[in-house]
Amino acid sequence: MKRYVVAAMLVMGLAGCATTETYDETRGWTVEKLYSEARDELNSGNYTRAVKLYETLEARYPYGRYAQQAEMDLAYTHYKDNEPELAIAAADRFIKLHPAHPNVDYMYYLKGLVYYNDDQGMLSKWAGQDMSERDPKAARESFLAFRELTTRFPSSKYSADALTKMDRLVDALGGSEMHVARYYMKRGAYLAAANRAQGVVKEYSNTKYPEEALALMVTAYDKLGMTQLSGDAKRVLALNYPRSAYLAQPWAVEEMPWWKVWK
Repeated sequence: MKRYVVAAMLVMGLAGCATTETYDETRGWTVEKLYSEARDELNSGNYTRAVKLYETLEARYPYGRYAQQAEMDLAYTHYKDNEPELAIAAADRFIKLHPAHPNVDYMYYLKGLVYYNDDQGMLSKWAGQDMSERDPKAARESFLAFRELTTRFPSSKYSADALTKMDRLVDALGGSEMHVARYYMKRGAYLAAANRAQGVVKEYSNTKYPEEALALMVTAYDKLGMTQLSGDAKRVLALNYPRSAYLAQPWAVEEMPWWKVWK
């Protein structure tokens, strides 16, 4: 009797395994079929499905041009799917595995784009196109990625756009430093504000911010009783910006809009 019970249990167990086996519609698909379907899903905006198909392709066919293209497409799909960390990881992986690939320049460009569009926090939503309100860490990473692209591949078809974006990023970083300087002035941390403003003058001289930075330094040093430094800053301001309104009306935090002061 025990033998029949055991046999019945084995049959039931096998039947259970058979019914729980997941159905895989891609089983038996060729690499061409997998890639074509993945591209269709990507172009249709079905990013989750596209990611799954690209990963399946890489697992089943890890070698050849389809596999390499799938790796590149996967990075782009993560980018479109608002998964910046996954996009960066996929791009870095491709660069490491295929440094001599003819299209590796695009991976550097994509890294720059991911950081460039990494829009964090409510300030960036309020500011519209004011990139200085965006995450400065993302701006720095974007600049570095674009710089590496333009340095390694100066003739790349992506270099011109990268250079344009680099100019905007430098301006954004200078603006971010000015936001911090204004904030310190509002808090009465005049020395910290002056140091930040001095950094803007030195590191972001080609942006629109050095004029205000110098004016802020004049006021900050005056608040600290450092008359010589205040006078030096004012002379530099007059020399470089002889028509500056700050020469007649000193920089004052009370005149700044609240959204420019707060950070």
